[in-house]
Amino acid sequence: MASAASAQAAPATAPKAEVIHWWTSGGESAAVKQVAQAYRNAGGVWIDTAIAGGDQSRAVTINRIVGGNPPTAAQFNTSKQFLDVIEQDMLNNVDGVAQAHDWDRILPSPIIEVIKVQGHYYAVPLNIHMQTWFWYSKAAFQKAGIAKEPGSMPEFFAALDKLKAAGIIPLAHGGQSWQETILFSAVLANLGGREMYLKVLRDRDQATLNSAAFRQILQTFKRLKSYVDPNSPGRNWNDATAMVISGKAGFQIMGDWAKGEFTNARQVAGRHYGCIAGMGPASPYLIQGDVFVFPKTSDPAALKAQHLLAGVVAQPELQVGFSKLKGSIPVRSDVDVSSLDLCAQKGIAIIKDRSRQLGVSEVYLTPDQNGALQDILTAYWNMNIAVDKVQRSIANALKY
Repeated sequence: MASAASAQAAPATAPKAEVIHWWTSGGESAAVKQVAQAYRNAGGVWIDTAIAGGDQSRAVTINRIVGGNPPTAAQFNTSKQFLDVIEQDMLNNVDGVAQAHDWDRILPSPIIEVIKVQGHYYAVPLNIHMQTWFWYSKAAFQKAGIAKEPGSMPEFFAALDKLKAAGIIPLAHGGQSWQETILFSAVLANLGGREMYLKVLRDRDQATLNSAAFRQILQTFKRLKSYVDPNSPGRNWNDATAMVISGKAGFQIMGDWAKGEFTNARQVAGRHYGCIAGMGPASPYLIQGDVFVFPKTSDPAALKAQHLLAGVVAQPELQVGFSKLKGSIPVRSDVDVSSLDLCAQKGIAIIKDRSRQLGVSEVYLTPDQNGALQDILTAYWNMNIAVDKVQRSIANALKY
């Protein structure tokens, strides 16, 4: 929350920004404080409204816009969620900031394709997350006798087997539907490769969805369940990360926001834990990012606050400082990233290869399609359902 002292110190005319976000874990909370302080340093007053859970946070934002009491700004992810709010004329564009910072040139295309609609930019991107990193405990590897990190899916399963034999939980998983979708995406990207990933999620190609190769993806996804502990259902992602931090579990497959938890626990990449962006040199790098959107308003004071915040978020120094704590990498390609850690450097090197840049499922699917896929996957994960039935259900859900 903006402190009373900071509010009193600011002039009465200082721009006030109420910002809704869902950065509530330890690492996330430390990162968003960087944004708040940068806004205060620029002369503004930050009013923090943190709401746990992305779906809940976005719902509160939209309900408040519809109800005529919008926040100054709100956190969103890069996804098709933008289309609904833009089509309903709920957001102000940020074309001025985009032109000033040359976004058409410096931003990755999977980000531009989501936040630029009909020639206008509608969100200020802060960072890039990759959704399907493989995190592992160095201590757990040592105890299980794993000499080197896996470089293929068969090697990954061999490492899981060694962890299980050593009495370590092989795979830390938070049993929530969105986390199961991340596991599925990791298998689809790393086992199926770029071409199958796009045929399934972007093209929704029925021949691919009904193929033996896609059935193998689903079977491999379900195979991961045998390496997860029985207390997994309902667990938060950061609690699963804590299992890897403590060495109780060997691996977690999670976005690079998990790195913020390692950092917050004072663990060092390469010394206490390892990070694998993908199983092989051509594995897809599944991009999503955190952005700020600015609800429609004509109020001069609110517009002033929005313009100030948009400019602050676009600053290279803030993007680097935020990513250090959040676990992400800066969205800008023209910033000095030499101070970022080993895992961030891996991601920055990979993202330079445009052929490895792909969006997450929410970039290609509508919210309804993504929700249907998520429901099918989590039911398959948690229940005894024949893979043929699951395959038909997915093909039908993604038919149109």
